[in-house]
Amino acid sequence: MIDLLDPITVITRMYNAGKYDEMANYCLNLLEKNPSDKTALQNLSLAYLHLEKFDKALEYCNQVLQNDELDSYAIKNKIYALENLKEFEKVLSCCDQLLSSIPNDVWTLNSKALALNELNKHEEAIEYYDKVLEIEPQNITALMNKALSLSFLNKLTESISCYDKVQKLDSSIQDAALAKAKLYSKLGLDDESFLAAQGVLNENMNKIISDAKINHCSVFHQFCINEFNDYKDKDPHKNNPFKAK
Repeated sequence: MIDLLDPITVITRMYNAGKYDEMANYCLNLLEKNPSDKTALQNLSLAYLHLEKFDKALEYCNQVLQNDELDSYAIKNKIYALENLKEFEKVLSCCDQLLSSIPNDVWTLNSKALALNELNKHEEAIEYYDKVLEIEPQNITALMNKALSLSFLNKLTESISCYDKVQKLDSSIQDAALAKAKLYSKLGLDDESFLAAQGVLNENMNKIISDAKINHCSVFHQFCINEFNDYKDKDPHKNNPFKAK
């Protein structure tokens, strides 16, 4: 049986309802009774993060870390607060603190790479995205941000390749297609830029461009023909014996 008055139950109910002000006040009341109540300190910092009171969130994260400097939950909340306060050097220190005990923590590796990006250290950031991708080759966050880092370094072809991998993993991510199109445009490859904007993968572009040359038409026209043919093949009425003749 669940104890409805148990602090964790009460806090969870408030959190799920999005009542962050009430959650903060409840935790402050708990701290009046016991200033070292870890549950209250942790959840107070969480409430303040949602209320966008990042200085206050930081204050209570630090109180937890005074007693346990490797508390991963408190460090991650601290990282969120510092990111919003644009204190990226301190974010790096927190990430290193976490990685000293959990070297393959993907969330922390991504966070460190993002902080390095903010500090315009894109080469170093890519090293950490690559570490993530060694652990999780299909990590979308790492692939997207590695692509962005590569474009900052003017490594456009490599950046395009990263965005293409993102599309293969999740074709619904429009930002990858649009970013890839812009990079092709920078390279002066207008046909590829057009196809990229339509969500076409790199491996399929050459065939469309080649067919356009054979058919003496524009790539745009060839793409439209292919789309129409695909639509016909998928037409649910195509092989319907009851359709009108």
